[in-house]
Amino acid sequence: MTGTRPLRIAIVAGEESGDLLGADLVRALRHKTGRDIELVGVGGRHLQALGLNPLFDGSEIALMGISAIVRDLPRLIRRIGETARAIADAKPDCLVTIDSPDFALRVTAKVRKLNPDIPIVHYVCPSVWAWRPSRAKAMRPHVDRVLCILPFEAAELERLGGPTGTYVGHRLAQDPGVLSAAAVQSQPRDLSDAREKTLLLLPGSRRGEVRRLLEPFGQTVAALRARGHALRLLLPTVPHIAELVEAGIAGWDQKPEIILEPARKWQAFGEADAALIASGTVSLELALSRVPMVSCYKLDSIARMAQGMVTVWSALLPNLIADRPIVPEFYDRYVRPQNLARHIEALFADTDYRGWQREGFGEVARRMATTQPSGEIAAEAVLSEMEKASTR
Repeated sequence: MTGTRPLRIAIVAGEESGDLLGADLVRALRHKTGRDIELVGVGGRHLQALGLNPLFDGSEIALMGISAIVRDLPRLIRRIGETARAIADAKPDCLVTIDSPDFALRVTAKVRKLNPDIPIVHYVCPSVWAWRPSRAKAMRPHVDRVLCILPFEAAELERLGGPTGTYVGHRLAQDPGVLSAAAVQSQPRDLSDAREKTLLLLPGSRRGEVRRLLEPFGQTVAALRARGHALRLLLPTVPHIAELVEAGIAGWDQKPEIILEPARKWQAFGEADAALIASGTVSLELALSRVPMVSCYKLDSIARMAQGMVTVWSALLPNLIADRPIVPEFYDRYVRPQNLARHIEALFADTDYRGWQREGFGEVARRMATTQPSGEIAAEAVLSEMEKASTR
């Protein structure tokens, strides 16, 4: 791209993680083009620091789970229309929507109808490889390119007839906290039976999952103690559920240290001998940090009804990226404390089980590696779509 006028980029990001990705992309675009960037759309504090005056608070579309989407559907529909019209009227050089597919992809469809000349890029591939695979083909008329953060997603999009996908890498693969934890985990570790073991407890970041998992987590800790293990318990969490966590552990015989500071969280990842987690992105954080783990989850009533739509063989990203079972996962009635305790116990020692996981984590890291930072690859893809649009 050449020229001296500012590039006008429309961006839609609701989640904090999407806001970070968007800010990284904007900085890379500025660096690659040497031009100022004008921003329009929706985003959080990171994009606002780069000049975005949001149409509304991005947290309004940062919804998690089917239940939240159903509850807030009328407001979401109104915001979709408002956002699409504002972006089409702004005539940006490119629209980049980030994650939040139930909102963002409806915006892209409306923008394409209102102004077909605007190139459209969606950042973070929807989980078409896990459920609702028909969404891949449905995106194609109104999304020109998908920026994928998992290494298998571009091939899945092609298989399912979706838009072109470009693997740009995942922010966690380059995260300083992850790298520091992995460096500590790479050092020799005393795993003798007599040593006190450090167990990470990660019951999730949503209120519902925390309520459902804290009790079996506490029972798993009690089972480990009854089997003779001296434990040091660390529980990283986020401020908005800290009070709920404190209430949930009030009856435990041994209470974990609650960790709120991000720097201390990564320190805890380095110190951990094993982790008991709620299934989610944290599994990838732990895999890249080389922390052996056991994953479990209890579904809410609506998610349980939708369970039949899931087409993927595993719900855990490390397993999917390595394309083999690395981390054990237990759901609903199979979240049994005595079983979880024995799996954790096997990870506390220098066993083949522990070695299998850690070797698998190395494979995950190798498959996720990129030759450039994610923002740079993403910026090149966006500029490519802008160049194509300019020659149409």
